[in-house]
Amino acid sequence: MKNTFSIAIHGGAGTIRQSEMTEERKDELQKCLRTAILRGRHILDNGGSAIDATCAAVVEMEDSPLFNAGRGSVFNSSGFIEMDASVMCGQTLAAGAVTCVRNIKNPVLAAKALLEHSSHVLLSGADAESFSRNHNIEFEQDDFFYTEHRYQQLKDAQKKDRVQLDHSDENDGKFGTVGAVALDKNGNLAASTSTGGMTNQLPGRVGDTPLIGSGNYANNRTCAVSCTGIGEGFIRAVSAYDVSALMEYKGLSLEQACKLVVHEKLHKVEGMGGLIAVDKSGAVSLPFNSEGMYRAWLTAGTDIQIAMYKN
Repeated sequence: MKNTFSIAIHGGAGTIRQSEMTEERKDELQKCLRTAILRGRHILDNGGSAIDATCAAVVEMEDSPLFNAGRGSVFNSSGFIEMDASVMCGQTLAAGAVTCVRNIKNPVLAAKALLEHSSHVLLSGADAESFSRNHNIEFEQDDFFYTEHRYQQLKDAQKKDRVQLDHSDENDGKFGTVGAVALDKNGNLAASTSTGGMTNQLPGRVGDTPLIGSGNYANNRTCAVSCTGIGEGFIRAVSAYDVSALMEYKGLSLEQACKLVVHEKLHKVEGMGGLIAVDKSGAVSLPFNSEGMYRAWLTAGTDIQIAMYKN
């Protein structure tokens, strides 16, 4: 077992504009990011797995109404909340994902259960919920997920007849997927991602988060990746896998591969957002092409780094 490990998390790209960010809101977001990455670090520091560390960090963000995942998820056009999540193991390439699920407190744990207790990769809707109940995943009533802020965002989007990201300003967007990537002391990589989708999206809409290779990917030969942004662009670009493929087949470094995908390839499909990634050596990359991306990262023996904007 090595003494090195790395972990990075994101709470969404796009974000509230820097000029509109209040100190109170900034403090709340940074506190949650810090708590989430500390949960992951504690597991890694004690020799735990990258899968457990990434899931623990994502659970912390799912439990916060500040992020568009779990409890803070947005409403679809029918006034319901549908959530997606996925988990992937870089050692075995095993993966689990759920999509269009309702009332699951922590969808990332449902995805983890599917990875650990089934040969399937992706389950949807009521069948994913039934599987989750059979594996003791916690459920909550509708009012647990309800926030007035999210409901008003739905009303605003319906009034303007558009699908929007989880911030109500038409010219602003907080692309609220949450995610975590990690390298553990055994040299294994993992990625976990969770989202509530887009405000006023059609029921049944599936973004990149539960699609392995698009919004989430991990492979011990290369890297682990978690994406955040407008999901359709990441699906068309197969962004998460593309980072890994550029490293494995073209010999690019993590930083080179991530920058190429985010700043060049995504633009060709009008994709906006960002990603976090860690490679098999523990190097971390966190590029984005939006105004900001809520993010935190650390490696063994270093202090936590937290950032929200480009500067």
